[in-house]
Amino acid sequence: MTAWIAFSVNGRAVDVEVNPMRRLADVLRDDLGLTGTKIGCNAGDCGACTVRLNGRQVCACLVPVAQAAGADVRTIEGLAAVEGLAAVEGHEGHDRHEGPLEVTDLAALQRAFLEIGAAQCGICTPGMLMAADDTLARHPRPTPAELADGLGGVLCRCTGYRKIAEAVAAASGGASVAAETAAVAVGADVGARLPKVDGIGRVTGVTQFGADERPSDGLAVRAVRSPHARARFTIGDLDQFRAAHPGLVRFLVAADIPGQNRYGIYPTGKDQPVLAEGEVRHRGEAVCALVGEEAILEVIDDAELPIAWQPLEPLADIETATAPGAPDLHDHAPGNVLVTGRLARGDIEAGFALGPDGPAATAAVEVETTFLEHAAIEPEAGWARRVGDRLELTVSTQAPYMDRDEVALILGIAPDRVRIVPTACGGGFGGKLDLGVHGLVATAAWLVGRPVRAVWTRPESMAASPKRHPARIRASAAADAEGRLTAFRFHGDFDTGAYASWGPTVANRVPVHAMGPYAVPAVLATTRAIHTNNPPAGAFRGFGVPQAAIAHEALMDDLATQLGIDPLELRHRNALRSGSVTASGQVLRASAGLAACLDALRPRWARLRAEVEAWNAGAAGRDEPSRRGVGIGAMWYGIGNTSMTNPSTIEMGLDRGGAVTLYSGAVDIGQGASTVLVQIAADALGVPAATVRLVSGDTDRTRDAGKSSASRQTFVSGNAARLAGEDLRRQLLRLAEVGDEAAIELGDGRVRLTEPGGPPVDIDLVELPTTATAAGDAWVLLGRGFYDPATTPLDADGQGVPYETYAFGAQVAVVEVDLELGTTRVHRIVAAHDVGRAINPTQVEGQIHGGIAQGLGLALMEAYVPGRTENLHDYLIPTIGDAPEIETILIEDPEPAGPYGAKGVGEPALVPTAPAILGAIHAATGARITRLPATPDRVLAALRALPDRRPPARRR
Repeated sequence: MTAWIAFSVNGRAVDVEVNPMRRLADVLRDDLGLTGTKIGCNAGDCGACTVRLNGRQVCACLVPVAQAAGADVRTIEGLAAVEGLAAVEGHEGHDRHEGPLEVTDLAALQRAFLEIGAAQCGICTPGMLMAADDTLARHPRPTPAELADGLGGVLCRCTGYRKIAEAVAAASGGASVAAETAAVAVGADVGARLPKVDGIGRVTGVTQFGADERPSDGLAVRAVRSPHARARFTIGDLDQFRAAHPGLVRFLVAADIPGQNRYGIYPTGKDQPVLAEGEVRHRGEAVCALVGEEAILEVIDDAELPIAWQPLEPLADIETATAPGAPDLHDHAPGNVLVTGRLARGDIEAGFALGPDGPAATAAVEVETTFLEHAAIEPEAGWARRVGDRLELTVSTQAPYMDRDEVALILGIAPDRVRIVPTACGGGFGGKLDLGVHGLVATAAWLVGRPVRAVWTRPESMAASPKRHPARIRASAAADAEGRLTAFRFHGDFDTGAYASWGPTVANRVPVHAMGPYAVPAVLATTRAIHTNNPPAGAFRGFGVPQAAIAHEALMDDLATQLGIDPLELRHRNALRSGSVTASGQVLRASAGLAACLDALRPRWARLRAEVEAWNAGAAGRDEPSRRGVGIGAMWYGIGNTSMTNPSTIEMGLDRGGAVTLYSGAVDIGQGASTVLVQIAADALGVPAATVRLVSGDTDRTRDAGKSSASRQTFVSGNAARLAGEDLRRQLLRLAEVGDEAAIELGDGRVRLTEPGGPPVDIDLVELPTTATAAGDAWVLLGRGFYDPATTPLDADGQGVPYETYAFGAQVAVVEVDLELGTTRVHRIVAAHDVGRAINPTQVEGQIHGGIAQGLGLALMEAYVPGRTENLHDYLIPTIGDAPEIETILIEDPEPAGPYGAKGVGEPALVPTAPAILGAIHAATGARITRLPATPDRVLAALRALPDRRPPARRR
């Protein structure tokens, strides 16, 4: 049933013939082409689809289009008029590059979001802007409470909300930070607070994400997933089922995979099927797929399919999987142990031995964490098409070259016959390092010869995508009377789920970091990655280090109490410094700024503790049931892959018109890689960043810059970008026969180089020969940069050089715990991080804010339970109402090996947050929470278990 529905969109009258019950969001996107309205959940939980309906903010996914009849709808596209947003070239808009963008009219809100850095990945930004637009209409000068109420319906997984609040406040007052973000002098782009090079598209809704592209003549593919965690299955007669459903083009089963029906991260760990072969190992695993018209697939009920299930008893946890007699889930993992990790240094027994020369204090702790969901607001999405004997896949990803190689294996073709074209990535955090829609859309497009698209629903995304590893950790430490650590022992079991994914990385990274950022003469750290019938556990912002940090920081607090030493001072005494020897035997040659971070926190630590002591005294006098506490957590994090080759290649081309383009295979997942690399390359070449165009991620047009993970892009690809700029500069200087100090000026068809005090020298680019590529790019000069960090393999005891450089940091948290309800409120975080050099301070601050928000979720609220928390209503992530006040302190201890001294901060920002919050809960209550998250019931149980527990004061 259809009807004509007339309404107004952004001041323009529209009249559409649709089913009146269709979602307004779908009509806006699919019928009217307004893809600035994003879809994150289709359940009203995330708010990404927020628009204004007759002036009031609504979730467009919950509004039947019939309710819009006669109404005025305002979307992100109606906030401003923007020209020149993207240069589109090539076939059907498939290729894009971002160039200098000309803004004719940005709304005050959009300008504030752009200048202050309130948009990171950008998937929530349109909804957030529309909610903010509504809030400011109702409250021109909103209070913090009014702002939290107005924006509380829109979730952001990237920013930590602080810069969003700052941007709305700036817009409400008509303020602008344009003076800070104005164009800077040539050679000064590094260190400047430049807006994102792709920021305008994000604040206007123009940026295209995985679900925003809908190819003409395209089909859809839908996975049919197991309702069981472990089961055998058989598939009956599919031809009869297909005949009963016109528009259903094809079924896919395991036997239809053209090449290898196995993929994975490591060459030896390709154990995950695209489609299961007779047995499923986790709930949500795909067993077959339907290819056809999207409308047909939406109405097919999985229960109709001829699939017979034989459920088996699942291995639900580590204990079950490692119990005697447990069945092996994989032949390559006897006892269900996928891989082990180990680091050993010094005499561990002597370090713990009691006696006149033994330690003055010892401490032990057991920590348990659970599965965590990445909860990127953009679910997995993309589309593929066959072009002759090649496959082109447009997809949301963190690792285009890894995707290319895995898709080639699945199709049974050479990697150079696969092209990956990344869309904007609406949040990754490690979750889009594994394949999502890739295998099914590639196979379907390859076999049916038509474009094929897939967008996972939020429940299936949460059921099938990798998670943060649950951990069971036992750790102990010892220190002498002066507070110097003498020994550290650690064992961690990590639930890697049904398939390997990034389990080996976690098992091998954790032992290096297990003792924390401290000099310890004797260490024994071991790990195991265990297979269970849970969802695969993969990479999630820290590769297991956040779980380990909870243990080592609890031990530091315990030792400080026993020794009567201030917790910050104990950390300072043991902090790794330049010249220290790490537990892996590596001598830190240069940048190691933990002591500087702690020194910066020292006055805040003292002041906050005094304030909290006074507050608690007043609360006790008033019989209030709440207590406040202050905690501290410290961290270190190795930048890049662990003891493995980790290269990046970046190119910088100059064309006949005088335009410079940076060709970067590094995808920006919201962390700002694109902007940082442009800033670095521009400074190295000697031109303003605003003149550099960017081609990003496309495997036909860029070289492999490695994955966007492990906090590596600023350091590794940043070095490659610097070298590319320097290479191009050398070529220009040589052509003009001028010295190193010459200034470069780009013009139409020429380059002008001027030495100090000398006459200008012009190079006529039209006269130079060009080099063309199959992808259509052409340049007269091309600079190339290659960088691979200097690491060595680790021996059987974990000795060697696992990383060339490390990030350091420390955070202080102030919390309030309700002793009757068990609830915890984080009031304030002060974060000091050694970033080497802040290439773009605004983006560094944004990464710290976002990491803190995810660390807060880890500490207090996030827990993924298969089959129960597979939506953004039951799986809780922090909202703007949960976001604490955050003070960031950037410590710049330059790393000589880094580009202009820079390191990374994406993952380091998250690591110390949960330890600091848990330490603050302990300081407030005396209870140490070691089973995460610290939900109210667990806090209350810990309070009841205290030996001197008195009844809480009565609530008045």
